[in-house]
Amino acid sequence: MLLHLSLLWLGSLLSLSATAWGGLALGYQLPARGPGRGWMIGAWIVMGLLVTVLPWSGHAGAALVVGAIAMTVLLAWWRTIRPSNTRVWADDVARQLGSRVVGDIVTLENVRNFEWRSLGDYSARWETRQYDLGQLRSVDALLSYWTGPLIAHVLVSFGFADDRYLAFSIEIRKEHGEAYSALGGFFRKFETGLVAADERDIVRLRSNLRREDVYLYRIALPPDAIRSLFLAYLAEAESLRRRPRWYNTATANCTTVVFEMLRRIVGRLPLDYRLLLSGRLPEYIAGLGGLTPGVDLATLRRAGCINTRAWLADQDPAFSQRIRDGVPGI
Repeated sequence: MLLHLSLLWLGSLLSLSATAWGGLALGYQLPARGPGRGWMIGAWIVMGLLVTVLPWSGHAGAALVVGAIAMTVLLAWWRTIRPSNTRVWADDVARQLGSRVVGDIVTLENVRNFEWRSLGDYSARWETRQYDLGQLRSVDALLSYWTGPLIAHVLVSFGFADDRYLAFSIEIRKEHGEAYSALGGFFRKFETGLVAADERDIVRLRSNLRREDVYLYRIALPPDAIRSLFLAYLAEAESLRRRPRWYNTATANCTTVVFEMLRRIVGRLPLDYRLLLSGRLPEYIAGLGGLTPGVDLATLRRAGCINTRAWLADQDPAFSQRIRDGVPGI
């Protein structure tokens, strides 16, 4: 009897979970004003509740058959939803990074360098730039906290001997008029985008216009690893140009993609919950000895908060240098 009840409760839990997942999948993927959208979602939920209730009245076999058929149809439809590089994109992710490497000289196409006057008022600039890998000197992590202390957007910025910095950002590739949704990120709502940008664009946008709390940390990596990470970003950008991929809030986001690139470069890195709670990422990196040696994390965090310096620098061409004033290890 106890085993029978346990199986009933387990079956109910699985059925309700499948019902919730399917309802959200339909909700995020069916056209918002499509005919019959509400009916389809409603029918799915009613069917799911029916499958949940039937076993309790002695019709477990019928529930299993109906549930299996419904999930098979839903998953077959789900597999038809493919990522694309040809949509009506938002201006700030409209172009994809292209690169050409000849010896140490890297030519990048579509480096973003927008002039932001406000969040809705900007001049779009996409530039072709050249960088010398032989002049690559540093790599920094910038964490931008936009929804409390546990979640941050992660940017990785590379510094060159001529005082130029180039920041890379893994993010959603929004369509025109779309906004980020953490829940939608689980349901193939967004493609993955990779942006290479001038810091006076992409960092200033977050610190000065969105008023997010931004922290900068110098990462302790040997020169060959810094070079490999830079080239890994270019390879990732080329991969996304050839074959678009879905963004996923948990498994393919601004932190996990960088983690996979670094793991291929430096070897085995431990999995950790702080890869999901990206606001705690500095603690994870510090535990691996990846931040400035000899300086405690509290000091690094305090000195690495760039907001005041970013507000004062604002339009200064030396923005990148000024936000690094006083950061340990720089």
